[in-house]
Amino acid sequence: MKKSYLILTLAITLAVSTYAQKQDDMRQVVEYLASQELGGRFPATVGDTLASEFIVGKLRGLKLKPVVKGKKKTGYFHDFTYGKTVEEERTTHNIIAVLPGKDKRLRNEYIVVASHYDHLGMGGKNSGSRRPDTLGVHPGADDNASGDAVVLELAKHFKKERTPRSIIFAFFGAEEQGLIGSKQFLEWMKQADGRRINLPADKKGIVAMVNLDMVGRMRDGAMSVSGTGTSSGFKAMAEKAAEQTRVHISCTPDGYGPSDHASFVAQEIPVLFLTTGGHMEYHTPDDVPATLNYDGMQQVLDFSENLITQIANMPATPDYINVPSTNKMKHGKFKVTLGLMPDVMGASRIPGLRADIVVAGKSAYLAGIRSGDIIQEINGKPVKNMDDYMQRLSELEPDTTVPVKVLRNEDTLTFQVHLKKK
Repeated sequence: MKKSYLILTLAITLAVSTYAQKQDDMRQVVEYLASQELGGRFPATVGDTLASEFIVGKLRGLKLKPVVKGKKKTGYFHDFTYGKTVEEERTTHNIIAVLPGKDKRLRNEYIVVASHYDHLGMGGKNSGSRRPDTLGVHPGADDNASGDAVVLELAKHFKKERTPRSIIFAFFGAEEQGLIGSKQFLEWMKQADGRRINLPADKKGIVAMVNLDMVGRMRDGAMSVSGTGTSSGFKAMAEKAAEQTRVHISCTPDGYGPSDHASFVAQEIPVLFLTTGGHMEYHTPDDVPATLNYDGMQQVLDFSENLITQIANMPATPDYINVPSTNKMKHGKFKVTLGLMPDVMGASRIPGLRADIVVAGKSAYLAGIRSGDIIQEINGKPVKNMDDYMQRLSELEPDTTVPVKVLRNEDTLTFQVHLKKK
């Protein structure tokens, strides 16, 4: 009995030590990529170069194959140029590494595991910053140094635990400029020459894509998984991974959205998009490493390892299913705005829709609604999910005042919200 107890104690100690090391490694990655030195990682800047060299150094240390054959130092870079005019042209790159599969039959099928490493630089007007009048480093700790840190840990894991299918680890550039890096990568794959690069002959060799973007702010053990309907087995696999890793997930069938997975689903490649959702620091100078939940990132890592392992071991090639967008209402139909960002994950376990971000000075905030409140009714009509919320907004007119019922902790409160024109 004593020997068994000692073995169990040693196993638990080793597991805790391993978890601590992984979290420390992820923290170090985030703290470097989101440092002031890198200046917000805007494409084709010094910070962009430093970030990409840092990531390549990690991949080279794992002895993963570079994408271009015979180029050990620069073979991880897929360079591309973008810009509407010559004056606006910028040259940056994606960072690509390849881990060959161990099964002779399946190794020619590739899973792309990706994140984007660029961000908004110094912000400013037309940059995407939520503070366009403030020039300052936008560190992008959650967006998307968090995803980069998890993908690097996934690369370490699968280097040790080889899978039947091959895995492409991709860090896309210029995502914030309109998913440019991922689109350029797929275009490049159409002309891929197997004699020059360690990739399939064309993009048809890619059978699935898993995208991690903003995975550093987990709340209540919850995260969102989109694209679960783009292949017939994905939802069941996501639910199994959630059960085994004790993560609460909200599944969305379609694979659309403002991140790199959208480029892949547009090419009829099944996708899964993992995120822990928005927050007040999104696209501001306050998205710094100290705001991240590293225990939550460990949960995302555990879930991702489980999910990718399931996909990599599927006996048959994942099928592709065309799933229309689940957003029934278009934003252009709204005449009003409440001035808040709802919980797009639907992660609240209480009926209603949580207000993740209530913007100071806007209609909802002025009425008394605060971040974390769970919206249950608008103008006397129920709000159970995102579709209900969007439907309610489409029914409202500007310069009117409507009651909004919310749940705050254990209290039900009703606020009179004066609606402004969108």
